[in-house]
Amino acid sequence: MNHQKLRLAPGLYFVATPIGTARDITLRALDVLASADVIAAEDTRSLRHLMDIHGVPLAGRHVLAYHDHSGGNVRERLLQALAQGQSVAYASEAGMPLIADPGYDLSRAASAAGHLVTAAPGASAVLTALTLGGLPTDAFFFAGFLPNATAARRARLETLRDVPGTLVFYESPKRVAASLADMAAVLGGDRPAALCRELTKKFEEVRRSTLAELAADLQASAVKGEIVLLVDRGHSPAVNESDIDSDLRTALQTHSVRDAADLVSGMHGIARRKVYQRALKLAKG
Repeated sequence: MNHQKLRLAPGLYFVATPIGTARDITLRALDVLASADVIAAEDTRSLRHLMDIHGVPLAGRHVLAYHDHSGGNVRERLLQALAQGQSVAYASEAGMPLIADPGYDLSRAASAAGHLVTAAPGASAVLTALTLGGLPTDAFFFAGFLPNATAARRARLETLRDVPGTLVFYESPKRVAASLADMAAVLGGDRPAALCRELTKKFEEVRRSTLAELAADLQASAVKGEIVLLVDRGHSPAVNESDIDSDLRTALQTHSVRDAADLVSGMHGIARRKVYQRALKLAKG
């Protein structure tokens, strides 16, 4: 058995669980699960199975289900346990708690009440994908799951187009082809990207290509399993301000200030606000 019974200080302990391979759990995480007075989990069945694999006994404790549909009532029970001086362990279904996970409200409420909040860190699909994806890791932005509807998804992608770092998304196998097609359309089909699938599992796969090529591949052949998508930052060429002014003067001859700014910002792929301010100055001059 790779765990020991500890005397935990009263508080909330977020426990990372494996994203695939069961042995990726840490020894400290096993110790916390073996020692906490109260245990809660996003998926009680998967946590109990994980504890069985590693020989961590429940010892009469129940595992409370804490997820999007049970959050309010169970959160109050967990806060009451904390108020009574108990130790509470919360585990996500896979990976680090609070990452695309319902634990945020619990963390905020426990902190606001003055309780100890800490973590037994471990596996993370985001960081594993960044390690394997072959894209820059000096800066990245985790965008979670994109909206289901095409229009909403494209609108969300528009807000992410100029983020100066690698974009990281979670995606389901049923929607990944449509999402990649929208990414190619909105972010640019020539952007380098990586599709990371079934990380740490038997059929782990990393496909590295452009958004357009990945989208075409998935249109031809669907994939299964848990997916993380990585997209490189945009690399827009530098734009000469005199060129912007010249294009604005031409656009202002037949368009309003607002429409001219929209047109020129789109032409050069730069922030609309900056172009709008220059258009106002030119219109007044």
